[in-house]
Amino acid sequence: MSATTLPAAPARPRARRLASWLDNERTLGLLLVAPVVILLAALVAYPFFTAIRSALSDQTLADAGEFVGLDNFANLFQDDIYLRALRNTLVYTAASVVAKLVLGLALALLLNETFPFRRLVRAAVLLPWIVPTVLGTMAWLWMFNPNFSVLNWVLTNIFGLRGLPWLTDPALAMVSVITVNVWRGTPFLGITVLAALQSIPPDLYDASAIDGANKLQRFRYVTLPLVMPVLLTALVLSTIWTFSDFGVVYGLTQGGPMNATHVLATLAFRTGLTAGQIGEGAAISLTMLPLLLVLIVWQLRRIRRSAVA
Repeated sequence: MSATTLPAAPARPRARRLASWLDNERTLGLLLVAPVVILLAALVAYPFFTAIRSALSDQTLADAGEFVGLDNFANLFQDDIYLRALRNTLVYTAASVVAKLVLGLALALLLNETFPFRRLVRAAVLLPWIVPTVLGTMAWLWMFNPNFSVLNWVLTNIFGLRGLPWLTDPALAMVSVITVNVWRGTPFLGITVLAALQSIPPDLYDASAIDGANKLQRFRYVTLPLVMPVLLTALVLSTIWTFSDFGVVYGLTQGGPMNATHVLATLAFRTGLTAGQIGEGAAISLTMLPLLLVLIVWQLRRIRRSAVA
């Protein structure tokens, strides 16, 4: 009997030590955070530092390359295609985010009203956001097709106008990709603001109405200030996603025609993978980092200040 119980004795001190470690809040916190840290290191930190190493070299698909310092970055600002892609990215981001802000806010105000089948409409509104980017882009590609374009059919047969070269004219191509991005991103902004609207106590509207405020004044002095924190967060996220967007532009135009719709993400893909210039492609992608980093830092500081307040 004693022989069977002897091996259990050494396990008790180990169990006590393990229990004491888990009772320590610092140790327990580190253990709980460790899986997330490992995941971020594998999926974010390692690719990021690999991209920096590639950007500082003349690496290609066939050759590991040599260290060239900041030459890749210096050469970019002498490249007309890169400068055009940078300008396109800024235009694409600014126009899309402003349009999504206006339409998303209007959509949220509309969905906040009482009307028949409101829940069904709210669910349907999310479809552009839920549908995978590739599928949504393919549907729009069919609608923009010059041979059997739905949009051109409407223009020709209903309005009596000529069909438009949506994806072959440089100016119209940029309008087209912005339109698809706005169609895809507006539901996110609308549903996010709608959640903030529904958290506003109705008593505030009643009190402002008693004070003589009309609908516009109630929106300006009650609704807008209360939804502003959520609205700013959604705008920052929308700006980051739009600035680094790849799927919509590549799916519709692949940067064409004549580089008219190239943004930094599609140009980095074409340079790094299609043309095989890994170093130059990595340098292009890393030039997106400063602006996005500024937005992220600003958002984190704003959240920290609101938490302290």
